[in-house]
Amino acid sequence: MLFRTANLPQLGEFDEIIDVRTPAEFAEDHIPGAINCPVLSDEERIAIGTLYKQVSPFEARKAGAALVAKNIARHLQTRFRDRPKSWRPLIYCWRGGQRSGAMCIIFSQIGWAVQKLEGGYKIYRRDVLEKLAALPQNFSLRVICGATGSGKSRLLAALADNGEQILDLENLAQHRGSVLGKLPGQTQPSQKWFDSALLQTLQKLDPARPVYVEAESNKIGNITLPDALFNAMHAGECLLLEAPLEVRVAGLLEDYRHYLANPEMLITNLRGLHRFHGARQLEHWTSLIRAGDFAALVAELLTLHYDPSYFRATSRHYANLDKARRIPLDNLSPDALREIAKSL
Repeated sequence: MLFRTANLPQLGEFDEIIDVRTPAEFAEDHIPGAINCPVLSDEERIAIGTLYKQVSPFEARKAGAALVAKNIARHLQTRFRDRPKSWRPLIYCWRGGQRSGAMCIIFSQIGWAVQKLEGGYKIYRRDVLEKLAALPQNFSLRVICGATGSGKSRLLAALADNGEQILDLENLAQHRGSVLGKLPGQTQPSQKWFDSALLQTLQKLDPARPVYVEAESNKIGNITLPDALFNAMHAGECLLLEAPLEVRVAGLLEDYRHYLANPEMLITNLRGLHRFHGARQLEHWTSLIRAGDFAALVAELLTLHYDPSYFRATSRHYANLDKARRIPLDNLSPDALREIAKSL
């Protein structure tokens, strides 16, 4: 073999990590810090796969080799044209096979000390899942509970500003965790990319210090939390925020003001509650939206839907909820939340 192979613990030893999979594969997930230099585009990979199945593996390899050579040549003339002889890249593909091997052969012939990741992305993905199944139990989690709109996310941010360790799952998932939780102008990451980002976040935390996290269901939008983390949250110490209904309504109108500017989007998204409340209730809420009575709408959504479902779920899952420290909040101002953060 003209080049050596490396394994995951050696990732930090290289000057650059190069992912040669297609842009679509890279976008779904990749090793953090890697750059994408595909040896086949998304369209080329599909075409070669079709040729493999419909004509023959030989013809597919021959056509694929020509495309791979062309694409590697382009990368050499552009992305890598100024890399010095001392440059040490690590290259990987899906399984550490032909795509990464082809680029490694050419790079080694040039004279670079290139290595290929043994097992490719597949081994990295397996490592992420194994660590996510074990790591959460190492932390002392303090779970911020409370009815929808009681300031859980705001307190989490205040705790971070106060130097505490936090795990902001909604930020990682790019979703606020309810039927109306889609963030304007943003798309949720793939499950695999969320897992990678979550692992990176956990690895930066100090197990000797508490970690604050907001109570969540096992799904945040389209993202599913790892079982080990979900179970660790359920076993954690609880803090219970208690805010009056009018305070919660005012806070939610601030946090979800994008819906006030786009009532039709709100009406559309509320259809997700049809199976819980039926057509007549949805027609009533639609009339409140069209009349601009958002405060009444939010109050009804809280009392009729969110509060019952939230407290059912938390009382069933969070073993320490009955021993929670209760934190009354008569307003959700930054000053009030800073004082709470300091007191914790």
